[in-house]
Parts: sequence; structure tokens; C-alpha cells
Amino acid sequence: MRDVPLQVPGPAAPLAGTLTLPDRPLPVPAVLLAPGSGPLDRDSNHRRARFDVTRQLAAALAGAGIASLRYDKRGVGESPGDWRAAGLHDNADDLAAALDRLRDRAEVDPARIVLAGHSEGAILAAALAARGVPVAGLVLLAMSATPGEELLRWQARQIGPTLPRPVRLLLRLLRVDLERKVAANHERIKRTTTDVARIGSARINARWHREFLAHDPREDLRRISAPVLAITGAKDLQVPPEDLAVVAGTAAGPVETHLVPDLTHTLRRQPGPASLGAYKKELRSPVDDEVLGTVVDWCRTTGPVGTHPEQPRRTNT
Repeated sequence: MRDVPLQVPGPAAPLAGTLTLPDRPLPVPAVLLAPGSGPLDRDSNHRRARFDVTRQLAAALAGAGIASLRYDKRGVGESPGDWRAAGLHDNADDLAAALDRLRDRAEVDPARIVLAGHSEGAILAAALAARGVPVAGLVLLAMSATPGEELLRWQARQIGPTLPRPVRLLLRLLRVDLERKVAANHERIKRTTTDVARIGSARINARWHREFLAHDPREDLRRISAPVLAITGAKDLQVPPEDLAVVAGTAAGPVETHLVPDLTHTLRRQPGPASLGAYKKELRSPVDDEVLGTVVDWCRTTGPVGTHPEQPRRTNT
């Protein structure tokens, strides 16, 4: 494969990206890759956690003859700006700009571009497709189909029991209810009006949080007619695995879903009880082979825009 550095003329500032091309006759199908939430670079890496999801997807796709584009988010890597000042809708606008850039490349077949996202990236892919932008399909990895405020409270209920025992004992001693604390923080965030605000001792991206709390992914799914591949892990503590059924029952086009045993939100497998504490160890391993293989096979067989069946066919494995 061959990596080509390029810039995406984003609505706020240029975004630095990488176009990965396979060693095949051109033009070829392509996938636009959107990383998860927070200050992630084009490879889905954070300074404290190397998820590496989009980089590994790009390599796997290139091996199958498919190009891809990934980019640094605002204020991350080589992209200028401040990631804390960007809202959820700003991130969707950046993804739209990247799609326009990818379509303009002579190496790419514009009728065979798939949007693929992990976590927040999947929400952004669905939001962009819901605008009526023509795409050949969507790959939604660990995507929530739950309204944002409800999702964050669900996360608190899941994560609390997985905390180390001393932390749980301390919370119990201090009579701290995590879900109530999260709900109280939500109310404080909703009262903010600035892009960045201080909640407790932390400076947070208040604009993003306000928009995420109010966002209902189901409204976007109802407007998507392109084929969808949705994959979630059975041990995901950040997205309800049951949301796969919501995606299948809500999206307007054909949907294929996969619930992968032992898979966590990192797209790696975790033996034993699900726990965020195992993420650090998990991230030393590559993205799960089954996930990569399923995405690659689906993208390879997805036809051009407008060729999917009119009647949706849904599978759940």
C-alpha cells in the first residue's frame, strides 16, 4: 500500500490527513474513516491510549484493494485548532468536508465510497448520511443508538461495579451515587453557554457535551437508506449491545449486524468479567481479526450508490 499525505479544507481550518492507496489499478473503492470521541489523531490514538483502530482498518482495507482516508481531528496531531471548542455538529461538518475531498481524488471511484466510524465516529457517519449525502454504505463500529444523556447514565451504571474494590468502598463510604453524580453534572453542563467550561476540577468541551446530551441517533438512522454494517462487542461497557437491534429496526435500508463475543469498546477481546481496567492491557494487542475481516469483506462486496435492494434485509449474528 501507499500513504499519501493530504489536507482536508475543513469549514474551520484545514485538517491533516492520510490517503492510503492499495497496490491495484486505479480508481478503486474507498472508505472514509472517522475516529471516536476526544482528542484522537488520524490513527485513533490519544496521548494516553493508542486505540489504533483507523490505522489498522486502513491497512486491512488496502490489502483487499480498497483505499481509505483518515484525518487528525481539530487541534490534534497536525490539524490546527482547539478540539475542546468543537461541537458534535462541527465534527460532522469536518467529516462532510473529508468526504468531499475523498470524492475529488482521481484514484477513488466516487460511486463506491463507504463511511466507517468507531464510537462517536459511527454517530458522525450516521449523522452525515442522514443529511442525504449519497454513499455506498455505512460501517458502524460500537455505535450507540441511545439518546446521549440516557447513554451516559447507562455507562455510569455499567462502569460503577467494575471499579477497583477500594474505589467502590470509598464511594460507598462517601455515599456517592455515580449515576446521580453524572446526572447532576449534566444539569450543570446544560446551563453553560461557552464552548469550554469547568465542571468540578476539569475543563471540558461543554459545547460538545451539550450537543451530545441532546442528540438522538435514532433520528438519523430513520433517514438512512444506504446499506449498513453494525458491529458491537458483547462486553462493551460504553455502548449497550442491545442497540444493535435498535439499529436494525430503525435504519431505513438493509442492515447487517454482528454481536461479537468477549469484544469490548476497544474492538479487542477481553476474557473474564468486562472491565475498563483491562483496557491498558487490551490495547497492546491488535484490533480483533474477526472485526477487521468482517468490515473488509462487507466493504469489498458493497455495490455502488443506488444498487442496494429496495426492501431491507436484516441479519443478526
